[in-house]
Amino acid sequence: MPTSSEDAGSRSRSRVASGRPAVTKARIIDAALELSAEAGLENWTLRQLAAAVDAYPAVVYHHVGDRDTVVVAVLDRVVGQLTLPDETLPWRAWFTEFLPTVRAVLRRYPGSARRLALFGPSVAAAVPTMNTGIGRLLAAGFGGEAPFAYNLLLATACQFVAMEDDRESAMALQLDRTEGYAAYRTRTDLPGMAALGESVAALVADPDLAAGYYERLYGYAVERCLDGLEHRLGRLDTLGRLTER
Repeated sequence: MPTSSEDAGSRSRSRVASGRPAVTKARIIDAALELSAEAGLENWTLRQLAAAVDAYPAVVYHHVGDRDTVVVAVLDRVVGQLTLPDETLPWRAWFTEFLPTVRAVLRRYPGSARRLALFGPSVAAAVPTMNTGIGRLLAAGFGGEAPFAYNLLLATACQFVAMEDDRESAMALQLDRTEGYAAYRTRTDLPGMAALGESVAALVADPDLAAGYYERLYGYAVERCLDGLEHRLGRLDTLGRLTER
């Protein structure tokens, strides 16, 4: 009686003989990454993934694991696409260059930002980015607050991208509310709402301006976080000098 390994080997040989590529862990993760780009990280099933590599779900489980395990592997691939700036840059310049890359990469794979905000990547995938980013903050003088500062910036980035992903999937509801806010632009008795209404009305009137709204909002959030951390760094420097006296 043939063993399971012999049976697996015969199936692999039959795939090759028929001209079909072998099912490997790398190929499964490649397919999952492609499905995530097309439909979103949370919108494909293990059965769909198996069909994409022309195999049974049990084969996917054998090579990679359950769906959550595949998702972790996909997120690691996503994080691996991040381009790290020159590690000799000052801390603010480093993050100013790095964080737009975070948005660009995560937007290619809807749903990845939400997962990363909640759980982060695996330790191995996170090491290059975290080591360099936290290292820049340590060099700047954040001391023991460096990991908190890093997590603040990356969590903010992921949360704003996740919001963009979610709102894009509910565009009809978003447009309905947009029109409602725009109606307040003439309400002089509600100056805050009038200002918001003017802003929203400008977006409604200019498709190009509307198309870049989330990118600008993301940039604004990032810059204000950097402003706050820069202020905090000055405070830490002051406290350090007072302690030395």
